[in-house]
Amino acid sequence: MLFDHGTPTEYTGSRKADLLVENLKKLVAPDVSVLESDSAIKSFVEDAGMGFPLFLGFGVDESLIVEYGAKYKNRAWFSVAKDFSEDMMVFYDFDKVPALVSVNPKYREQSIFYGPFDDGAFLEDFIRNSLLPLVVPMNRETVKMLNDDGRKVVLMILQDDESDEKSPRLIKVLRSAASANRDLVFGYVGVNQWEEFTETFDVKSSELPTMIVWDKKEEYEIVEGSERLEEGDYGSQISRFLEGYRAGRTIKKKVGGRSPTLLGVNAVYILIFLVAVLVLLMYFSGQGEEDQRPRQRAHED
Repeated sequence: MLFDHGTPTEYTGSRKADLLVENLKKLVAPDVSVLESDSAIKSFVEDAGMGFPLFLGFGVDESLIVEYGAKYKNRAWFSVAKDFSEDMMVFYDFDKVPALVSVNPKYREQSIFYGPFDDGAFLEDFIRNSLLPLVVPMNRETVKMLNDDGRKVVLMILQDDESDEKSPRLIKVLRSAASANRDLVFGYVGVNQWEEFTETFDVKSSELPTMIVWDKKEEYEIVEGSERLEEGDYGSQISRFLEGYRAGRTIKKKVGGRSPTLLGVNAVYILIFLVAVLVLLMYFSGQGEEDQRPRQRAHED
């Protein structure tokens, strides 16, 4: 738990030592840092590290983003640059101001928002969408990050997202689809990398690679006619999948057994352990009563 002036909030970040320190440094930093020079910008980016996305406002008034700096403080770094050179414009690839540059160093992604800044809905949409990489590699950490995102997840399930020679091509095409469909989150997962997660969906190995649309809760949808991605033109197949989904040509299914967002198999082991302890306690409690009865009868005699 984190206590901010006595107000407790739950810490949901990583438990690894280096990432834990990075998370805590982020949480005690200002909501929005004000940068006065190129060197200050470089220092800010270096000190931020790789764990969080960064938002750099060039020519952006601090008052326009301070609300979001506070709201998303535990998920990103926010700053405004008051003074900067053309070198910074070239480096961050923007050609006019005001500009809000989003940088995700962990995934080597960058995007730029030129406005409108006076419309909070557009600005917040840009910030919220930039908190996640364009295509999310599914693991226990990134699944937690999806909780605060209201979009459904287009999930590609592969046999192996690391060693399979087809995987890089599929993920590259998936990125193109993601950039054109920002109202959805796109992600991928390998059965070999996280079987506990993938087995909650009713997918057979003979159907891989495949795609589904997951609501992040208890339901997912498959698109009729797009049950499997065949070798060939992956771009056209993913486009047909998305067209079928938007046209409603889907079959809804329940997540099997348990939700991937829950504790999973570990929760089962914990439950079994607790039941076993309870049984043992009941057993020894019964033994104690049996031991007392002969002494009680002898006393009565």
